[in-house]
Order: sequence, then structure tokens, then C-alpha cells
Amino acid sequence: MLDYRALAALAEILRRGSFEAAAHALSVTPSAVSQRIRALEDRCGAVLIDRGPPLRGTAEGVRLAAHLDRVRLLEATLGAATTGDAPPVIRVAVNADSLATWAMPPLAAVPGLLDLVIDDQDHAQHWLKTGHVVAALTGDARPVTGCDSIALGRMRYRATASPGLAARHFAAGVDADSLSRAPSLRFNDKDGLQDRWVMARTGCRIALPFHRIGSSQAFAEATRLGLGWGVNPESMVAADLAAGRLVDLGPDLPLDVTLCWQVSRTTAAGIRDLTDRIIAAARAALL
Repeated sequence: MLDYRALAALAEILRRGSFEAAAHALSVTPSAVSQRIRALEDRCGAVLIDRGPPLRGTAEGVRLAAHLDRVRLLEATLGAATTGDAPPVIRVAVNADSLATWAMPPLAAVPGLLDLVIDDQDHAQHWLKTGHVVAALTGDARPVTGCDSIALGRMRYRATASPGLAARHFAAGVDADSLSRAPSLRFNDKDGLQDRWVMARTGCRIALPFHRIGSSQAFAEATRLGLGWGVNPESMVAADLAAGRLVDLGPDLPLDVTLCWQVSRTTAAGIRDLTDRIIAAARAALL
């Protein structure tokens, strides 16, 4: 049987980033935390923490910490507690644009402490496959092994630019030549929305010049300020388009991104209310 006091120490170290912070949270000494981790590693026959820097869990360490959270969630669902009084940590992967537009209110229903992993919908399945999260918004409807996949709808995006930038770079039209010269925006290295829109518009793969801005709100604001053109959620820029603060570079060419909610079957019952709220919010916000 696993030592749940040691598992609690492991989970706190990985969540808080240090042995000292974990010891403070558990009201024990750092030495006691170290002893628990050594005993757990001896029992498992594996290193559970990469001391870094930065400190982080190994694959086995992350798996064991996730196991503790699943047990705590099950206990909370059953109204029992054998692993202490700590609430379960619910790790969920959500893409930044959904978080900025419609997904935050339903996440308030999380039955424990929320631990958000913010990642592109096309990459969120990785977090499910590795056991880092119990649920995720994904762009792929194919369920990860051990998960159920629920179709939510389509999130619509618009390729937008400030009137000034459009006048400077697209006066002669939005084509391969003008797009190859105009500054664009990119959320991060995983952001392929601008490239997808350009391919749909021109049929060409273009090495776009870009500014990297890793915030949905700042991304939209940079578009308004004319730093570059970018693909923004329609709901986030609808008022700007109506007021003329932004122009649509392709009114007849929206970009729709399919979203699904994938949830681990082992924890589905424990986060049923969260799932129901995600579905309801998505039906109100998505196509």
C-alpha cells in the first residue's frame, strides 16, 4: 500500500516548487519532507523529483501525484476521507482564447483547487495522455485512451487589423505578396491560426513576419494598436469591428476551430457538475 503522507509531500513539492514550501504547507520540517520522499522513491524504485533547477516531477512522480488527486476527488465524491483533509487538486488544460472569452465562469464549479494548464487546443491531448490533467479542451474529437470526448461546438475567429495597418499594407489587397511583408501576431510557437488562415486565403505557405505576444487580451490590443494583423476570436473583437477600430481582412473567410471536452473516465463522476457547466457555457458561446 502506498504511503499517502509521502504522496501528499510529493504533491505539495510539485505544486509549490520547493521542499521548503511543501514543508510549510504540511506543517512539518523540510527534513521530514525529504525523508518521506526518499522512502517513497525507495519503495517505488524510481526517482520522483528532478531537483533541477528548476525543480519538477519525473514522469513517475507526476503520475503518483495525479493518483493522489484522483483518490482525494473520489473521497470527496463519496463523502469520505482517508488521505487527510486536503481538497483535491483538479488539473484541467484549456486554451487561452477560450479562457479569455467563455470558459472561466464554468471553471468556478471545480470541486477542489483548480490547477490550470494553458495550452493550444491542438496540443492539449498530450496532457491527458501523460496523466497531467483529468480534463481538457481539445481540437481533436478522437478520445484519448481512458477518456470520453464530448463535442462542444466551433469557436469562430476573424483575421483582423487596425485601419491604419490595413491601409499601409493591404491597400492593394490581401494576397500572398502583401501578407509576406505585413507584420503579423503570433501567440506562441504552437499558434498556427495565422498560418491556417493564410493557407485558406492564398493556398500558399508563407513565412510570416510576426510579433510574439503570449496573452489573448494583449494579442487583441496589439491588433487594435496596429502592431500587426492577427486572427482573434470573433466574440472578443466584434465590438471593435462594428465600431471601425478593426477591419476584417476576410469577411467571407472566417476561421472556425472545433472544440471538444475530453475527461478521464476515472474522475468523470467527481467533476460531473464542472462538465455540465462547460457544456452549457459552450453551447451558449460557440457555433
